[in-house]
Amino acid sequence: MISDEGTKLMESTGFPYPDNVALASYLESVVRVNGGVPATIGILNGVARVGLQTEELIELTASAGLRDTMKVSRRDLGFICGLVLPLSSSAFNCKAFFEVPQGLTFQGLAGKKMNGGTTIAGTMVLAQLAGIKVFATGGLGGVHRNGESTLDISADLTELGKTPVTVISSGCKSFLDIPRTLEYLETQGVGVATFADGREGKVDFPAFYTRESGVNSPMVLRDEEEAAAVISKAEMDVVIAKAIRAAEEQGASGKDNTPFILNQIKELTSGKSVKANRALIESNVLRGTKVAVELAKLELAGIKRIDREDQWQISQNLPSGSSSSRAISSATATQESLMDSPFNNGGFDSNRVDILVAGSLAVDFSCDYAPFQASVSGSSPQLHTSNPAIITQRLGGVGNNIATAAHRIGADVCLCSVVGDDLGGRAALATLADHGLRTDSIQVLPAETGMRTAQYMAVNDTKKDLMLAMADMSILESVPEDFDHTWKTTISTASPKWLVVDANWNPKVLRQWISVGKVTGAKVAFEPVSIAKSARLFTLPSSDSEETQLNIFPTHLVDITTPNAAELATMYSAARDAEYFHRQDWWAVIDALGISSAGARNKLVSITNVSLVDQGIPQQSIQMLPFIPCILTKLGPHGVLMTELLRPGDERLTSPDTAPYILSRSLDDATMVGGVYMRLFPSAEVVPDELVVSVNGVGDTFLGVLIAGLVSERPLAMERLVEIAQRGSVMTLKSKEAVSLELGVLKSDLVGFGG
Repeated sequence: MISDEGTKLMESTGFPYPDNVALASYLESVVRVNGGVPATIGILNGVARVGLQTEELIELTASAGLRDTMKVSRRDLGFICGLVLPLSSSAFNCKAFFEVPQGLTFQGLAGKKMNGGTTIAGTMVLAQLAGIKVFATGGLGGVHRNGESTLDISADLTELGKTPVTVISSGCKSFLDIPRTLEYLETQGVGVATFADGREGKVDFPAFYTRESGVNSPMVLRDEEEAAAVISKAEMDVVIAKAIRAAEEQGASGKDNTPFILNQIKELTSGKSVKANRALIESNVLRGTKVAVELAKLELAGIKRIDREDQWQISQNLPSGSSSSRAISSATATQESLMDSPFNNGGFDSNRVDILVAGSLAVDFSCDYAPFQASVSGSSPQLHTSNPAIITQRLGGVGNNIATAAHRIGADVCLCSVVGDDLGGRAALATLADHGLRTDSIQVLPAETGMRTAQYMAVNDTKKDLMLAMADMSILESVPEDFDHTWKTTISTASPKWLVVDANWNPKVLRQWISVGKVTGAKVAFEPVSIAKSARLFTLPSSDSEETQLNIFPTHLVDITTPNAAELATMYSAARDAEYFHRQDWWAVIDALGISSAGARNKLVSITNVSLVDQGIPQQSIQMLPFIPCILTKLGPHGVLMTELLRPGDERLTSPDTAPYILSRSLDDATMVGGVYMRLFPSAEVVPDELVVSVNGVGDTFLGVLIAGLVSERPLAMERLVEIAQRGSVMTLKSKEAVSLELGVLKSDLVGFGG
């Protein structure tokens, strides 16, 4: 998502370190949860940052309270950022410190790299440059008491009159002159409105710590739930009076006045004001996010009402190359073409494709644990508390990742999935189009269905290994029952060589995908997705004309599956519990494999290793071969175990090169079974922890590259394809993307796509 689609901005918080880090991280999560994209702003080493990364945020907030850390308003931006401008710069340009040319050396005019927290005025300047229209903060500056004599008026007020950015705040601080502040805002032409929060009649303009100021708000917006008052007005009036007297007695004026009074209030309330401040900032961030989201909806709706010619004019009038112009025009065009496409009436406007992927399309969040150096207690995040992390967002979903990997290798691929009519869905469609993938096979469920675009959140340790994941894939669990109308025509028209199905679908739809795929002549690959969902393949419901259980080789329904070790164990347990291994046809195939019980363990150990045999991984794979004749078990840094049921005449049964990997040969000429091939492929590369960016999408990349190789006109041997797919997985492991952008380099290792 970009600034014009639900993004809001937060200025640097005014809390002491390390409370400010924890608060900023929490507020960003509030924004994400409510559909926005956070962008915390501050000045770090003399450079304005819009959207501070975790390390930058820690560095900036750690400098809070130091002498060289400034409070930065509009007037201060030129000073603090000018000190680090290149020596060749002869004049200060506001945009220079926001869009710094890449590779420039910052020697600086004075050799200083200062830090600063931005005021509302400073924040608004940077927000406008970044194209952000809504931001939330704590309290607004205003006209100080006796301002008619001192002319001590916050620059926030004049900035509000000239910079088109909406500010969500708790009003001006209550020790200011609120009536004169509102008069000044009126003079500047600033619209001021207060949320009613359930109150009837006249509503006061808020006074920072309290909802009541005794001054009526110029306008009232009756929206959102009622917010609870934290500190009573009577108590705060006494505290503020004492704080103002102390400021006058000690000569705290100008820019030092507000920090002095706030510190006095903190001491006089024994810290209660800090808790109130945190509560009101959180409330403002939540409300600001909702305002930004609603604004994005209105803008998108306005664009969709314009005809296509005028829409093109709008995108051309936006700044050249801006992400806003690209994303808005792409998202709108994508949404309209999808809603108007024949697919929504059961059709499929397409020629045939080599690969059809049926699976999830989701918005992915990756949370990588990033402990503070002073408090490192291990590589894993702590339970029951907030943990510092680096959080990234990208388009994902197992089905999408597989399709994207195959597409980047050069295969002709189509993704079939479902999204909701929401911000996540629109962003997903726009991103798919930007990646060059078709969107006419993505079903959009109307907002009135209550369905949400799928989301996935992974929590990783410092090594980027998955600790915990949360997935909201309910939209695939609740797709419409009319499969024939929605998807059957899609498969038959596309006539794919391979159908890849992930386990995110509900069991009934999963069965229909697999069955229809086989009827159309496609080979089927099954991606188990997770431990919980992997069992679905062996718990499929029956249809009116089909048995509940999977067919046996050679009339099997699934040709390949790619579980990890835990998913394999779950699939095996599900098959056992459903009595798959009691079937006579299963025993017939197992007997035909020709595996002797005498010395079987030693043979398995020689092909794999003791650890895998002790875990039962090779044994579980063999017992499931009658239902899935090729099982590729992903073992992380230990490689991939390939277990395949060979047909009679397969050259690997007689080749000296593959002899070490032949577990058994069938002696029964009356069956279609030739033997069992088992091979442990070592990891393509042992990646150091510091080079691992994300484990998300690694397994999906493996399957996408593998299937792309299988649809080649002259496909390589499976062993060679596994090795190439492993290399693709390593690329994704080192990439910040869910699927590496560099996969295209592997295309030269494959041959002859298409046809």
